[in-house]
Amino acid sequence: MEIFQLPKSAKLYRVIPKNSFDSFSTPKQRSMLSSKVARIIWQYKLSPETINLEANDIDEIQIISIELKEKDPISSVLELIEKSIPYHLILIVHYAEEYFLSTSIKHKHPLNEDNAVIDWAFKTDWLNPIYNPYSLRLSRSLDAVYMDFCLQLFPSYNFECLSIYEFAETAKQIAYLEKKVAELKNRVAHEHQFNKKVALNLELHEQQNSLNKFLKRNNAAT
Repeated sequence: MEIFQLPKSAKLYRVIPKNSFDSFSTPKQRSMLSSKVARIIWQYKLSPETINLEANDIDEIQIISIELKEKDPISSVLELIEKSIPYHLILIVHYAEEYFLSTSIKHKHPLNEDNAVIDWAFKTDWLNPIYNPYSLRLSRSLDAVYMDFCLQLFPSYNFECLSIYEFAETAKQIAYLEKKVAELKNRVAHEHQFNKKVALNLELHEQQNSLNKFLKRNNAAT
């Protein structure tokens, strides 16, 4: 499935054999890869050689298409692929006429440079190909291209002054605080005892303030 309009110089279209991941996978992951994935295509390689953009923290960006046999969750398989390929990937996961995008900010394993450690992962909901709100804007550097794409998956906040790894830490903190605020709002809504409701509201107010200050501080830095 083609989602992005990219230069022919970056196009590869090579099938990646599923057994390429055997040495990195658990028996359960191998079984899931075999039963749920039809084929894996290495579509594009974005690098200084293929698109003439400089590389700093990001050496290459690989675009990989994963065709599913069934519309089932495959988080374990995506994690396996991300950890097995020590470059930043943009995964296009598709079944029939639907797809979603996934990517992970990561760094090379300190003891094995052929493996990667995932710092933070992003993914979209399932989408229809006629509606693709995401793009790869090839300007400035590979770092800028990848940062811009991640910001599209994590909207409403501006982190352009940060490195991609600082961005991962920022995203983690915001996601944690947003989850905490959502949980507390839910608990407040379902709590009937007055004293407990007051205590939860105080905690909610504190966490919401922390989130607001955190967002304001990071947005102000841009």
